[in-house]
Amino acid sequence: MKIDVMVIPNSKQAKVERNEVGLRVKVNAPAKEGKANKKLIEILAKHYSRPKSSIKIIRGLTSKKKLIEIEERLPRRYRSSQ
Repeated sequence: MKIDVMVIPNSKQAKVERNEVGLRVKVNAPAKEGKANKKLIEILAKHYSRPKSSIKIIRGLTSKKKLIEIEERLPRRYRSSQ
């Protein structure tokens, strides 16, 4: 699944909000040295109940507007054995 995300760095608290285009994510980390991107992945992983390794920034690594891809299937190590 691909999602358009607008990132708001240096927010007081982390928060995910839906808007008409995708998501608006407030990140409580600065936009320096990839800290906001790392925190964004952590926030989205928690929001979608996915491992951080299943979330990737496809476009917008240095921009507030990003395209995020979340793997639909969980990696094998996260699947329950039946």
